[in-house]
Amino acid sequence: MSKLTRLQRYMAAAALALLAGLIVSPACGNRKAATGQEVWAEVDDQPIYREQVERLYRGRATQSNDAVTPEEALSFKLNILNELINNQILVIHASHSRITASEAEIDAKVGELKSPYSPEEFQKKLQEQGLDNDGLRKEVRENLILTKLINKDIISHINVSDAEIASYYEKNKANFNVAETTYHIAQIQVTPKADAEVRNLKNDDAKTPAAAEHKIQALYEGLMHGEDFATVAQEYSEDPSTAAGGGDMGFIPASGLNPALKQVVNSLKVGQISNIIRSNIGFHIFKLLGVEEAGQHTLSDLRVQSAIRQTLRNEKEQLLKAAYIEMLRNRSKVVNHLAEEVVKAGGVPNPAG
Repeated sequence: MSKLTRLQRYMAAAALALLAGLIVSPACGNRKAATGQEVWAEVDDQPIYREQVERLYRGRATQSNDAVTPEEALSFKLNILNELINNQILVIHASHSRITASEAEIDAKVGELKSPYSPEEFQKKLQEQGLDNDGLRKEVRENLILTKLINKDIISHINVSDAEIASYYEKNKANFNVAETTYHIAQIQVTPKADAEVRNLKNDDAKTPAAAEHKIQALYEGLMHGEDFATVAQEYSEDPSTAAGGGDMGFIPASGLNPALKQVVNSLKVGQISNIIRSNIGFHIFKLLGVEEAGQHTLSDLRVQSAIRQTLRNEKEQLLKAAYIEMLRNRSKVVNHLAEEVVKAGGVPNPAG
């Protein structure tokens, strides 16, 4: 359900309060590891370096064009540092629990990350993020280990009862009243010219009208012989916004369909694939994944139950994860040198005495 989907989000991390007007020198702390790197925090005597925080900050800051004050930038860095502290706590606990990631698992994940790019493009992406191949493998290893730990200790213990689903529905019944018929659509798109933005698993891009026509015909014939639509879209579709998701365009209300697409979807039953459609962009093959009729959707609708179940699972996961990390943090020795320097620079008494 489109309205319910907006509820399926992770709980935001708690913001750290800073005194208004507080500015800290970028060289705060002056704690150097043997490598010469500045240490901004320690977890059970294992360092977290300033450069780790700065690298993540640079990557996230580029996603917004908004100007930030020094205080806002420092607050953002404190939040990032807290994330790294929590991750380090989890990694240490996973080590004690003998949870590991094999080289084969790391190779597979790295290969998945590389697949949409040429070797040159991938190296450029790494450089933009301040990573080399060893640094990437280290991050992939930690992410795999943390995923295994969370799955084992948290997700595997989450249960959602029918009573909880029914209660959620009664409290949020208005969210399931669909104002107009909505269509869940996927597409495979092929364009008749080279496009640097194309990102499919095969790095396949038709560069001429003749090549595009030949390609879309070959893809259509494959679909008619039973090939999976989502897989074909991931491997060959030239729509950069939908290819990675198997061509999924999401739920589109009837009023949001152009006349040509509306005619196409109205001719299909759920699960059916359209003929090849020509547009001013190129060629398309559409698949109707589902239809949500206008009106009140009842709890007897299995899609409603599934959506509610997932929402409640997400909420429970985030609550348990936050509490789980806090319990581990209580047992860990954490020193946040950056926070200490922020307080010191503001002339605030050290609460630790």
